[in-house]
Amino acid sequence: MSKRFYKHAAAAPVDGGFSVELDARPIKTPAGRLLVLPTRALADAVAAEWDAQGDDINPQSMKLMPLCGTALDRVPEVRDGLIEGLLRYATTDLLCHRAAHPADLAKRHVEVWQPLLDWAAETLGARLLPTEGIIAVEQPPEAMAAFKAHLQGFDDWTLTALGELVGISGSLVLGLALVKGRVDAAEAFDVCMVDEDHQRELWGDDFEASKRRENVRADLLAAYRFLQLSQAKI
Repeated sequence: MSKRFYKHAAAAPVDGGFSVELDARPIKTPAGRLLVLPTRALADAVAAEWDAQGDDINPQSMKLMPLCGTALDRVPEVRDGLIEGLLRYATTDLLCHRAAHPADLAKRHVEVWQPLLDWAAETLGARLLPTEGIIAVEQPPEAMAAFKAHLQGFDDWTLTALGELVGISGSLVLGLALVKGRVDAAEAFDVCMVDEDHQRELWGDDFEASKRRENVRADLLAAYRFLQLSQAKI
């Protein structure tokens, strides 16, 4: 941690978007770029993170600022690699790997996960094949091509958010459902916690599992908030 060296943080309009200033001095990214954000809403939220710091600056308490740095410094340099990495999630997508037993869990997988796979097939033109167990099944090349076309159409801010959402959930389909507005963050959390919820129902709460669950929830909500703020109309 470092000592707080400023009194006030505020958003300010600049060429190409909005910056965040600390006592009228603009913030730069870790790579030295001026922090230019696409919407006033995102700039105001990042400024609020800086304003909320105490006598010491705790980077771990900032959820939006690191994502902004990623979108500006990292994603433009690795777009193709990021897209290929996201496509690899489709080959082992969480929603495709169903339990064969117990029967109640297998039924829950179909009830919760299949509608999203159907949505991807109908809306995105990408039909993935479900399977039982953890062994990956070869997915149709047409589905992979459809996913790739959608990913290539996203701007760096959306790709940054999607990368976080997919990494957290383990599902490209679920990440795209969030980006496209098919589900919200609360619904997505329930979708990716089906297995964990089943274990809780059987054995009750476990401290480590509960801690992981809350971390997943917090990270998912933060990435979804970043997505919404970066796409805001203000």
